[in-house]
Amino acid sequence: MKDIVQDRLARIEDLEQRKLLKSILTGVFLNLVEYQEDLNRKLEERVFMEMEAREDHHDIYVTVCPKEEMDPIHEYLFPVIPEDAERKPCELKGLLAQARRHEEPVLMTVFLQCEYSKLRTLLDGRRRFTGEAVTANGRHAVTVSLRPNRAYLNELERLYTVFQKNNMPWKTVNFPYAHKFFDVIWTSCEDTLRDDEEIAEIRFHLEEFDPFKKLHMVPMWNIERLELKNVGFPIPAVDKVNFEHVLSLRKTGTEHGYLVDGEEEAIRYIKRSPEELTIVSPQEKAGIWSVLKMTKPVPTKLGRLPYRLVSNKKKNSFTSGFARKQAITVRAQGEIMRIVSSFEASEGLELEQVDIIDRTEGAASTYSMNPFISDNVRVESDKKIMRLRFRRLGGTSFIDQDMMSFLVSEVQMYFPEYKCEGEWA
Repeated sequence: MKDIVQDRLARIEDLEQRKLLKSILTGVFLNLVEYQEDLNRKLEERVFMEMEAREDHHDIYVTVCPKEEMDPIHEYLFPVIPEDAERKPCELKGLLAQARRHEEPVLMTVFLQCEYSKLRTLLDGRRRFTGEAVTANGRHAVTVSLRPNRAYLNELERLYTVFQKNNMPWKTVNFPYAHKFFDVIWTSCEDTLRDDEEIAEIRFHLEEFDPFKKLHMVPMWNIERLELKNVGFPIPAVDKVNFEHVLSLRKTGTEHGYLVDGEEEAIRYIKRSPEELTIVSPQEKAGIWSVLKMTKPVPTKLGRLPYRLVSNKKKNSFTSGFARKQAITVRAQGEIMRIVSSFEASEGLELEQVDIIDRTEGAASTYSMNPFISDNVRVESDKKIMRLRFRRLGGTSFIDQDMMSFLVSEVQMYFPEYKCEGEWA
């Protein structure tokens, strides 16, 4: 624009008119042009400063640990449910009150270290096991049953909701230990217990499952819950309706992933820059925001994990990075094999064959790790079965079927028109 003005001035032969026009343009018009250019430059900087959230910043790492071996100051692992780190006493008074109301009192939670196929017989909660409650007045014979514990599956569902609020693509969380926790339900007692008695110990025998029984186990992952305050006061947004709340990430670490957990109506949009999160919200006043921090794992020199650390992390490869940028899914067996092999969880497993069948006989060897995601477009009974055959490479583990279920669940996300199932070749 300045070049155009200079060219027009040079064409005016009358010096007095040229001087007058130059004075007018310099005093009013050029200042307006410079102001507009400055605003355009600032808008461009804001657009380019808003970075795309890297997929590997939101990888979830999961393991399980005995409560007595849990490190409360671990560098990157935290209890999935913080209350699990505290030992909860078993109060007989509350149990008896629940029993009188015909409820199902929960004595404790047990971890069964065995394959998923062996646990399927316990999923309906009909099996009964004998045990005893030890009090100050002696031992009392009791009957207990096992019911699948859904606390950790509910946490996964909450995490999925947070991803949706932050407009982040969901990737199946590899949580092979979640389906191995069962609540021990007090079904009946042969003796009459008084409310003032205290239970010192609960003993029970799970018959063929007893060798796999583990007590006081705590699932852990790399998600830390933070409460972050605004940096300064909220700034009115461009739409003059919402406000921008800035959260600094310098103290908590810019190399980690962050998700804002809040009410859906309180979050309009989230902008990400290398060192800040900007929450566009209708809230006018500054406040404290609940943030989930996906801590990046670091190598530790002291201690070791008693159970395998698994994740939903993808391998770094050109084809995986290129495929993430494409909106079209390739309907080919080679693409399915690429999806499976792109995850680090596929180490030790190999996809041998993919079959499309009308229906399958018997129970599937795998289960869905995304049970909270529903397909509202297609009818489940009308879907054909995509059967994925895997084989083990090397040794075996009690979570092999669960790792296969994770890979099948991720393939299901790409092919919703089929019902994906896995089995051993």
